[in-house]
Amino acid sequence: MNMRMIELILIALGLSMDAFAVAVCKGLSLPKVRLRHMLVVGLYFGVFQAVMPLLGWLLGARFAGYVQAIAPWIAFVLLAIIGAKMIWESRKKTEEDCNPSLGLRVMLPLAIATSIDALATGVTFAFLQVNIIPAVLLIGAITLGMSMVGVKIGNVFGLRFKSRAELVGGIILIVMGLKILVEHLAFSG
Repeated sequence: MNMRMIELILIALGLSMDAFAVAVCKGLSLPKVRLRHMLVVGLYFGVFQAVMPLLGWLLGARFAGYVQAIAPWIAFVLLAIIGAKMIWESRKKTEEDCNPSLGLRVMLPLAIATSIDALATGVTFAFLQVNIIPAVLLIGAITLGMSMVGVKIGNVFGLRFKSRAELVGGIILIVMGLKILVEHLAFSG
């Protein structure tokens, strides 16, 4: 089963929503946003969102042959769990602690934390035989752009879009997981 470009774009958008939400928070914490602020945040998140699915794919590729028959079920479960987690996080009513620092000690843990979902998605890509290089480049580029926009939006509008972004991202991932499963069930029986 191969993924079409629109499916990859939707998954990339879904995965980028965590980074977008954190970027909104970063933008809120900065007194004045400059292009370099947007680029720093975008590059941290974009690079990690590209590297993590590649690592997941490498890990999943080792086992893909053994689980090929249930691969769509694995993809569905992983995407549904990631999506549900994002939806759950979007509903939390916690006050955000937005650290304005863009230094390595602050940004590296944020980049890793926001890309853990992408690692699990990379595992599903191995099971679904996704062409990984274009997929990770697309995920990285979309996350870079969404993060840059998130910094600006956060600076201008505040946190209004943060929880909505996580909610939409979660819904997209669950829908994509369902689509994979439904297509498998429709074409295998």
